[in-house]
Amino acid sequence: MREFPVTPEPVPSGANASVVLGHPGFVVQKHWASRLHYDFRLELDGVLLSWAVPKGPCYDPKEKRMAVHVEDHPVEYSTFEGTIPRAQYGAGTVIVWDRGTWEPVGDPKKGMNGGKLVFRLHGEKLAGLWELVRISKPEDKQDQWMLFKKRDEWAQPLAEYDVIKALPDSVTTKPLGLIEEREPKAGRPVHDKEVEIDLSAAVSARLPARLEPQRATLASSLPVRGDWITETKLDGYRMLARVDKGRVRLFTSGGHDWTRKLAGLAAEVEKLPVSSAWLDGEIVVLKDGLPDFGALQNAIDGAANQEIVYFLFDLPYFDGKDLRDVPLWARRALLSQLLEDEGDRIRFSQDFQAPPAQVFEAAAGLGLEGLMLKRRAARYESGRTQAWLKAKCRLRQELVICGFTARGGKDGEVGSLLLGYYVGDKLHDAGSVGTGWDARTGRDLWVRVTPLEVDTAPFDVAVSKPRRWSRRAAGGERWVRPNLVVEVEFAEWTADGIVRQASFKGLRADKPARRVVREAGETLKPAPVSQVKVTHPERIVDPSSGVTKLDLARYYESVAQWMLPHLKDRPLAMVRAPTGISGELFFQKHAERTGMPGLNAHDRNLWLNHPPLLTVDTVDALMSAAQMNVVEFHTWNSTVRRLDRPDRVIFDLDPGEGVKWRQIQEAALLVQTLLKELGLKAWLKTSGGKGLHVVVPLTPRLDYQSVKSFSQAFVRHLAKTIPERFSATSGAANRIEKVYVDYLRNGKAQTTVTAFSARTRPGMGVSMPVSWEQLSDLKSGAQWTVQTGREYLSFQTQDPWEAYWTTRQSLASAIKRLR
Repeated sequence: MREFPVTPEPVPSGANASVVLGHPGFVVQKHWASRLHYDFRLELDGVLLSWAVPKGPCYDPKEKRMAVHVEDHPVEYSTFEGTIPRAQYGAGTVIVWDRGTWEPVGDPKKGMNGGKLVFRLHGEKLAGLWELVRISKPEDKQDQWMLFKKRDEWAQPLAEYDVIKALPDSVTTKPLGLIEEREPKAGRPVHDKEVEIDLSAAVSARLPARLEPQRATLASSLPVRGDWITETKLDGYRMLARVDKGRVRLFTSGGHDWTRKLAGLAAEVEKLPVSSAWLDGEIVVLKDGLPDFGALQNAIDGAANQEIVYFLFDLPYFDGKDLRDVPLWARRALLSQLLEDEGDRIRFSQDFQAPPAQVFEAAAGLGLEGLMLKRRAARYESGRTQAWLKAKCRLRQELVICGFTARGGKDGEVGSLLLGYYVGDKLHDAGSVGTGWDARTGRDLWVRVTPLEVDTAPFDVAVSKPRRWSRRAAGGERWVRPNLVVEVEFAEWTADGIVRQASFKGLRADKPARRVVREAGETLKPAPVSQVKVTHPERIVDPSSGVTKLDLARYYESVAQWMLPHLKDRPLAMVRAPTGISGELFFQKHAERTGMPGLNAHDRNLWLNHPPLLTVDTVDALMSAAQMNVVEFHTWNSTVRRLDRPDRVIFDLDPGEGVKWRQIQEAALLVQTLLKELGLKAWLKTSGGKGLHVVVPLTPRLDYQSVKSFSQAFVRHLAKTIPERFSATSGAANRIEKVYVDYLRNGKAQTTVTAFSARTRPGMGVSMPVSWEQLSDLKSGAQWTVQTGREYLSFQTQDPWEAYWTTRQSLASAIKRLR
């Protein structure tokens, strides 16, 4: 049924199934062909038994989902993701929606023959007992079955949880790990004597001579699902202890031996009831019960050495057993028992049973650096992994010292440090830090950096200054070999890669300069999951499609991470539909009578003689609006920070009577072409209605009148140049068989429907950002709807608007050329 030279689908090779899936395996592939469906496949006897499930699986036992038994597939198909070309069997796009292993209950061959197959799934999204039951008769053309969830600890009502909508993406591009490890239904193990510690994965092995530590990945949001161990992120130096026949050596994360430097601490570790081990932890100095990085700096080489405390959090090796494949909770349980009689200097790093968000809020309130979140079932893996996450309350990282200035222009004390970081083997300029130390530290820094002086700046990529400078430049900068590492705390990264509002925290003698890279991410933001309760979820919003209030709310929650950047800080107008889109609709721009918890009502002085402007800045605000029956979100072309300076200009392509879709596509290309000739880049989105929107990002310098005048001149030029296609005049009679390009939306307080917003029209189309390459394939301005929009996004691997956010361009030149 397939032409393998044409389609990218895998060719059957007869390989053992366990090579691909592990024995036995299952996969659920999400397939957008002529219509969206899910291909449910179970490995048996070297093939994948396959069913097409139009609505996909559901955790609600009351939901019986149709499953059409189709031809067996080769096991190689279990990993297939890609696009099957047009005119080929099953043409469309395929992603791996779920994967894992399965256990048949009883004989699976008898089950297939008898038309009743019961099994347990162990997947990244699906778990528990499931059943397939044949419902077709022998004479039926299709072999029809029903797939449904058996009642067990995993069953959930559809009204509370829809796994299809909650987790729509590929597990290949966004792996989740087994759901049974993320959300175990059995009781969690605790660290006490009554718990049997599972060391079945331990391996007898010699004590490794070296051990590279496991490192954490910087998190951009707290995990809202899964089974995680939550610890405090300790503000100190990472330290590993190797115990060999009772003798201890201490190593930094970079592999430097600090045993002599910390001889007293090594002696304390030797008191533990351990013959051979690798212990992983962090050394700190506590001030008022909290880690103090500056105090640790002073203690390492000074008389306060005895104040150093060693917090242990992992045990990768113990008394002849390699524990790296043992689950983390079991390693920590064993470590907790070893430290039962812990002293003042050797302590167990406690974890917290409260939800991560609650612990994070407390940590931020105490001024702690952040949290460590580790998958409870994770193995110990050297290097950086996703199984360990670091969630920072404040931006903080190591940077390389590349230069300095003298305080007051006089030798003897450092006034500022010039910083850098590596990208590959290239040293990038990262700005400077000039606060966070006293005079004593400034003199100590002078002693450390002046012996490293060189004549020219060491940067390979300079941002804030020219690439090469003399030793005594106009600003007093002096340059050094990039050997020393400093830790700083700062407000944010600029677009050029410079740290803003940096504050010195201390030198890092444990980190080699060559390993200092810029950490991706920002200070932690809440994950886009709302706690807003949706009342009257069954209320019909769109009679034509059957979309309910719950459907609309779930859509907005599912697209929040894409939509919020388009909403944040922009004054808006909302279209509310209390009785559905076929009933009375009204705009709301201000708080007025109905309050929506979470929406930001701004100071009246922001826009004089007007009620407070509203913005939607968080997922809770978005969901609060949806709960109050908001369907459409329309935003200004400026943000509240620079209300009178628009940062975009929008051209709304609105077809008149008799205009065909092909003409709208051509009109969009013509608009783009003229913008290119004026030196302006533009981005495209569907309107969710009949037309298209062309959006041009701007540097917010000009006022609204100037931007509106440009857009008016632009549209008039189009209409004058190609009058048979374009109209610059509103009114239905003026645009018959023409595309009206609306420039009026570029005036102050005028709004345009925002990206990903639904529309109050039958079918409930949504405004979808697309690439210019997609334009020719679009079928209408409402190609995607509330019911299909998030599903479409799950098949996309690139954001067509990724470069939009960093594009800065001025209208000055374009205005001159249009005159």
